[in-house]
Amino acid sequence: MSPQPSTWVLVLAVAGLAGCARSATERAQSLVRQHREEDAVATLRERLRVNAGDLAARRLLVRVIALTGDVEGARAEVRELAVRLPADDPTAEIELGHALELVHRYDEALAAYDEAASVAPASADGPREGGLRSARWGEVAEARPRLEEAVRRGARDAETWHALGLVRLHLGDVDGAEEAYRAGAAADPKGADCWLGLATVAIGRGDARQALDAYDQVLVRSPRFGAAQLGRAWALARLGRKDEAARALDRAEQLGAPASNVARQRAELGSPTASSGTR
Repeated sequence: MSPQPSTWVLVLAVAGLAGCARSATERAQSLVRQHREEDAVATLRERLRVNAGDLAARRLLVRVIALTGDVEGARAEVRELAVRLPADDPTAEIELGHALELVHRYDEALAAYDEAASVAPASADGPREGGLRSARWGEVAEARPRLEEAVRRGARDAETWHALGLVRLHLGDVDGAEEAYRAGAAADPKGADCWLGLATVAIGRGDARQALDAYDQVLVRSPRFGAAQLGRAWALARLGRKDEAARALDRAEQLGAPASNVARQRAELGSPTASSGTR
């Protein structure tokens, strides 16, 4: 069976770390995309025969071996990686977690990320990885303490803040979710995800004005996002600005928003057809 899209992301995520040996890792990644994992392993092993200290190639080798289902082989490469790193570097444990994820051993993967957090108590990498992965698995109760620990240790990237906002929202901590989303929006001024989270918070509170402001910020950053136009229409309708809401629905339809959602909002608005002059 071919790897799922999330698996490709995990296997190929070493791309930006390759440095001077980028061509070797790129060849291996290309082979993985062609489902030629054994050839990718051979390419990486040859690179490491020439330069055993190429950490990017060794990290990718761990993941590709795991992709073939050889967990013990991946563990052996993790041990080889560990001996080439400082004692307080969490990278080996994190790579072991990635390898275990690739064979769907999620509890063991989370334990590896927690070990990374323990090995490097000053680094945000271990708790951040464990928190992000738990959030993606839908394990919000497991994700929250890890993400909050990552923030405590200094993680300030938008992805961490966004995940923490989402987790807090799922756990009913609306104020905490807003705090995280606002921090994420500040961390990545060009990103739309945290503004979308703030819109969700506002809708949950029934605050149409705040929702409209957030959706407008989403559209500044992602002008062709039809769902944001749907959100604008909801907010505008509740603010009594029905003509603007109708135009927002027209635009949402043009951008490919789900037809059933557009129709439902039009019916609520009392405007079953597209407003005139917008086509």
